[in-house]
Amino acid sequence: MQKQGLILLIITVLLVTCWSCDNNNGPQKLPILGRQEFKEVDGKLDTIYHTIPEFSFWDQDSLEVTLASFEGKVYVADFFFGTCPTICPIMKQQMLRVYDRFKDNPEFGILSHTIDPAHDTVAYLKDFSMRLGVPDSKVWKFVTGDQDEIYRIGSAEGYLVPVGEDADAPGGFIHSGAFILIDKEKRIRGLYDGTKPIEVDALMNDIPKLLAEYEE
Repeated sequence: MQKQGLILLIITVLLVTCWSCDNNNGPQKLPILGRQEFKEVDGKLDTIYHTIPEFSFWDQDSLEVTLASFEGKVYVADFFFGTCPTICPIMKQQMLRVYDRFKDNPEFGILSHTIDPAHDTVAYLKDFSMRLGVPDSKVWKFVTGDQDEIYRIGSAEGYLVPVGEDADAPGGFIHSGAFILIDKEKRIRGLYDGTKPIEVDALMNDIPKLLAEYEE
């Protein structure tokens, strides 16, 4: 993936942010990020937001993971690889904070995609998750699968973050350090720097806000 393309993708994400507010002077809701289209329905314009497309991967317990695996849940997604020498260890320790805070909530999940499936097999991810302190895949799923499919789901078609091979990058891969908050309609509701505790704190403050939207 060319660096210019990565920069363009990041700029695109920033430009297409749509802030969603309560029209009745209630509390401001989290933003809805990504492209939006307008469609006429029964003579009225309806907003169609960007959503995460269908996918199929395998988790650390050899179980298939699809969008249906997160039905009725909000979840946090990220991208990593097991031999990453830079930001991944920091990200995983920060995500562990999120896991520990919300692991008992049945409406919450985490989805971590490896971008090096040739190395990060199901068996490797099982060992990786156990060493991290995640005993099963019930809440936090570490997934592997077809490399092109993983890159597709991370791109402008899916989570709107850069992922790919890069010979000049440490470890041979480039990926975002973002933690991506997804709502029950599979829309992107927040992007947070997973290497910065203050931003992960913000994520942990926003998760209850997003869950509360479904209690209205």
